[in-house]
Amino acid sequence: MARVKRAVMTRKRRKKILKLSKGYFGGKSKLFRTAKQAVMKSGQYAYIGRKQKKRDFRKIWITRISAGCKQNGMNYSTFINGLKKANIALNRKMLSEIAISDPAAFSSLCEKAKSSL
Repeated sequence: MARVKRAVMTRKRRKKILKLSKGYFGGKSKLFRTAKQAVMKSGQYAYIGRKQKKRDFRKIWITRISAGCKQNGMNYSTFINGLKKANIALNRKMLSEIAISDPAAFSSLCEKAKSSL
């Protein structure tokens, strides 16, 4: 039976890790063992960061909506409650865009939310 030589696959695996670690500081981009650790850790950070990005954007949208509500004499929670009771189904991303780009339309939304309470 023929002998299996694994040098090709080993080289391929190491090159893949070193390519991913390009740009890292010091030995993390040159030495396989430290590069592998750095790539694994950066993958964990990237995974966590993708979840945190969603949270951060939602926080920003809520802050913008709250600021728009304050200008119209409401607070955020009563505004959202009024919109739900008025059957206005807009997500927070769109509400924040309206609050920034079209304050008159946001004011009318606030009035509808007030009247439905």
